[in-house]
Amino acid sequence: MIQALIFDFDGLILETEVPAFQSWQAIYREYGCDLPLEEWVACIGGTTQHFDAAAYLETTVGYPLPQADIQVRRKQLHLKMVEQLEVLPGVENYVQEARKLGLKVGLASNSSRQWVAGHLKRLGLYEQFDCICCGDEVEHQKPEPDLYLAALQGLHLTAEQAVAFEDSPNGVRAAQRAGIFAIAVPNAITQQLPLGHADLRIPSMAARPLADLLAQVEKMRSNATLA
Repeated sequence: MIQALIFDFDGLILETEVPAFQSWQAIYREYGCDLPLEEWVACIGGTTQHFDAAAYLETTVGYPLPQADIQVRRKQLHLKMVEQLEVLPGVENYVQEARKLGLKVGLASNSSRQWVAGHLKRLGLYEQFDCICCGDEVEHQKPEPDLYLAALQGLHLTAEQAVAFEDSPNGVRAAQRAGIFAIAVPNAITQQLPLGHADLRIPSMAARPLADLLAQVEKMRSNATLA
């Protein structure tokens, strides 16, 4: 039986991925360049090891850039955008429904604890999570399974007892590599990415009640076992 929900953060609870892309686009425009979405998406739900926007810009312009200054200005622009954001539709309802159903609630994010905790507190959601695992606390970030394995350990559960909610291909892979049933909930950017490997896909957490969704998950897993 499902005993816990584990949420991603960026792009799933808070739509930080659109501002992240837009803030880099603004920096690129300063240098007369464009940041292709097909390049940017490599780092969504991953790290700069998959795509380094600053390094790509320098390669595009063909000469050395003031990287430290660029990073500071881009971060300031991103923060200004994100501070205006509210929690995405359906998230609070799912957390509240999970509590009513007696489920635990966890979080697994590539972002730092300072970033995640700060926004969760601003949104009034921090105390709702039984376990929060962040990218600066594990050896390997998504798409590796470390964060989800840490979340399972913190929740004192096995992979079969949890369901993960992710918005990106890398996030889905991380959950699945930990053995967890992964539900894709894409946002404005990630809906353009290949998410066919997710175990299930829904348009939004506001699209259907949690209890109905979990009943479907249990049925799918039961059918898979019988097959």
